[in-house]
Amino acid sequence: MFRSIKQWCIGALSTVFVVGAFDSFAQDGGALFKAKCATCHAPHKDGTGPKLFKVRDKWIAGGAKEGSIYQWVANWNAAAASDPYAKQVSGVKSTAMNTFPDLAGKQKDIDAIFDWVDEQPDPSDPANAGGGDAASAGGAATGEVEEDGLSWVWILMGVVFIVIIMAVGGVRRQLKNATRENEGQAVNEDLSFGQEFKAWAWKYKRYVGLGGLVITLSLIVSLFLSLYSIGVLEDYQPSQPIEFPHDIHAGKNGIDCKYCHNSAIDGKTAGIPTVNVCMNCHKQINGNTPEQQEKIAKIYAAAGYDPSTQKYSGKTKEIIWNKVHVLPDHVYFNHQQHVVAGQVDCKQCHGDMTKMNETAKVQPVSELNKIEGNVPLTKATLTMGWCIECHAEKEISSGSLDSKGSNYYNEIHNRLLKDKKLYNKFLEDKKVTVKELGGWECAKCHY
Repeated sequence: MFRSIKQWCIGALSTVFVVGAFDSFAQDGGALFKAKCATCHAPHKDGTGPKLFKVRDKWIAGGAKEGSIYQWVANWNAAAASDPYAKQVSGVKSTAMNTFPDLAGKQKDIDAIFDWVDEQPDPSDPANAGGGDAASAGGAATGEVEEDGLSWVWILMGVVFIVIIMAVGGVRRQLKNATRENEGQAVNEDLSFGQEFKAWAWKYKRYVGLGGLVITLSLIVSLFLSLYSIGVLEDYQPSQPIEFPHDIHAGKNGIDCKYCHNSAIDGKTAGIPTVNVCMNCHKQINGNTPEQQEKIAKIYAAAGYDPSTQKYSGKTKEIIWNKVHVLPDHVYFNHQQHVVAGQVDCKQCHGDMTKMNETAKVQPVSELNKIEGNVPLTKATLTMGWCIECHAEKEISSGSLDSKGSNYYNEIHNRLLKDKKLYNKFLEDKKVTVKELGGWECAKCHY
């Protein structure tokens, strides 16, 4: 009996590790797809980008150069410049694909993505009714963010530990019965594992109860902690119809953020610059490279401008930008209040755009904390904890409020002077914070 238990355990462990190794490889492709592709692509449905099912076969049938598709994934501009088929694909959708320099030269990772995509069942097939991975990936491609469940690694580890516990329990039981038999005591071979566990649990009920309480509380705490990750979209970066290089405009050319996003000065939202704002400069600047000229040509098309005649035709074409920073409907945020009254630098929330060549994204708080001059925070970007933490740390003034020279703050200063005790309390740390002026009141940010 011991021999059969041993063989069963070895076989079970071998199966678990083989399945785990295979699934780990498949999961890598799925994880990469969800992290880099699912915003715009789905396996079986066109979205912002085309469907990816059997896309390698499609490129081969279309006459693409060998290895061109891998170059395309890393940098579509380079692929389009060297492969006619890639150039043809670049015109299929009006929105330009993001570049992924971290995937350059990593053919195995890209193949893992395509392998995972090709394994997904088609939800339109009646045999696959009910969704599956393809349906969930399609949901992510339309803007929904799929929450990953419990990692397969932890599931496999749990199975391994259960197998080990059962194996050790079986060995212990055999040794115990052998000992009882040698001592002339009765041996109950019919006692099941469940009955044996109940007897053991009752014998040590105090420790079992304490352990059960700890496990229950841990599960409850883990559940509530997992709720904090719902809707957190740090590093979210949708594709855009034009890859706008902020490092060229805001960095190299030194254009102030508020020149293009002028509504941030006197409005609630920062807004997207109109094509007319772009044309202020690009009427004279049409790019130095074919890549730049291709991007600027989209601006000309949107404005209905013909650079050859330098005249407007009146036939415009709308540029549809994808929103990056999205707050819930019940949250109120006013750019003017922060930029003008609070004098918060744009980089505190959006990062150092003078160094960002890619299109805008939700910057992780770890990246924001690396920027000189930013208030270091700990909560995830765009969460409530992130906002109130900043309100508690960000100073409005490093002295009395009348030093701000603003009628807005002078009025608050005059009101505070009526309560010297309260005013001195605010200045104990030699600064006045947003929190001290009511920045933690619920109605300040919530309708």
